[in-house]
Amino acid sequence: MKERMKKWLVIFMAGCMAAGLAACGSKETVAEENTSVEGQTDSEEIQEPIRIGVTLMNFQTEFSIGLKDYLEEKAEEIGGVELNIVDAQGDAARQVQQVESFIGQQVDAIILQPQEQEASSPCVDKAKEAGIPIVNVNSLTTSEPDAYVGSDDIEAAEIAMNYIAEQLGGEGNVLMMHGHAGQTAEVKRTEGAKEVLEQYEGLTLLDEQTADWDRAEAMALMENWLQAYGDDINAVFCQNDEMAMGALNALVQNNRKEGIVVVGVDAIADALASVKDGQLDATVYQDCQGQAEGALDAAVKLAKGESVDSETMISFILVTQDNVDQFLN
Repeated sequence: MKERMKKWLVIFMAGCMAAGLAACGSKETVAEENTSVEGQTDSEEIQEPIRIGVTLMNFQTEFSIGLKDYLEEKAEEIGGVELNIVDAQGDAARQVQQVESFIGQQVDAIILQPQEQEASSPCVDKAKEAGIPIVNVNSLTTSEPDAYVGSDDIEAAEIAMNYIAEQLGGEGNVLMMHGHAGQTAEVKRTEGAKEVLEQYEGLTLLDEQTADWDRAEAMALMENWLQAYGDDINAVFCQNDEMAMGALNALVQNNRKEGIVVVGVDAIADALASVKDGQLDATVYQDCQGQAEGALDAAVKLAKGESVDSETMISFILVTQDNVDQFLN
């Protein structure tokens, strides 16, 4: 009997010890799991992406589409950036509303390609009032943003008009197609072109009208000019390539291109291909990729509270058949 009791007592004690060890093990496991979770939370804090609102002039133009594509590529490359890119559709008032929406969303920064110098200025004012950094790309506003990344549009027109003067030997009649009235590029390119024209007594500005950056409008305007001025036309300066391609199409379709120099600005894909083929005489390269990447870099730094240059200027380059291969992808 005593032996049986001892046996049961040993079994009972062994069971208690096993249960105790299991309990201790469970507590230790839980403790280890808790420590692991807490450690992960402490050492690997979840970072929210930097949210940037972007409003671009008009997705009907190849340059704005280029800005959009390069912004997206750069954001993916650097990581941790969330872009909300919207189309102002050529409307400054719509652009102001879009910036107001970004402010309501409490984005970390805003990138603005201003539709107009004056009418888009409230975008800058409203962003600053809300304490949100804003970067202008490609075009200026009267109100000063936190940073500007673009090019000197006076330089673009000077390059184009000097090329025309050279091709004409300093004498001839020139037509000029303007972009959207009041937009910085239109204002500055007009200024630059006229400064060069004043230097050549033999050059005459035969006419100047807007085609609003649009290829179809430029084609219609060129057809009107052909009827009005006929053989008196020696050259056409178009303030962007969309208009240059429209003017060129009108000249080719009317068998009038020979002897007329046509120059645009931006070096969009269609213009570069046309220069390569010997149709468009020249374009002026504007670094769309450089502007997009520079604007995004500035916006990200400002969102982080870092300092940036207030102005970053990227030079224009004349593109002719002699160097067009350098710009073709």
